[in-house]
Amino acid sequence: MADATTTSQLLTPTLDDDGAPFWEYAARGELRIQACAEADCGELRFPPRPCCPHCQSFDSEWRRMSGRGRIWSYVIPHPPLLPAYAAQAPYNAIVVELAEAPRIRLVGNLVSAPDAPLNSVDPDRLKIGARVQVAFTEVDGVTVPRWVLERS
Repeated sequence: MADATTTSQLLTPTLDDDGAPFWEYAARGELRIQACAEADCGELRFPPRPCCPHCQSFDSEWRRMSGRGRIWSYVIPHPPLLPAYAAQAPYNAIVVELAEAPRIRLVGNLVSAPDAPLNSVDPDRLKIGARVQVAFTEVDGVTVPRWVLERS
């Protein structure tokens, strides 16, 4: 996930062995987070890594999450931007705290629908604490999580 490619000029993750299951589940429309499989531990961890930082076990499993969360933080990027992103400005980048795992935070974009452009939500609608739901879309062959406002 650290490196990126720009086939369509939007950045996409580079898959590695530790994170590959995350992206495989995303392609199925599932949000799963790596967890320690040690019976006495069970801690969730993100980003994925081979060893549990709590108990040092190498045993892990992938737990399905509800996909619900809340906006923990956000930013509206400003120039200079890569051309594909400049064309969609102003857009947002949000940090989402997962509902059932508040210490797990994922970065993405708040959009009006899974395949909507990055600028589909007016920046004035962004609020810390707003409830969101994961929505998946494909970008250059990789299914990525995005976020939509949860309906009341």
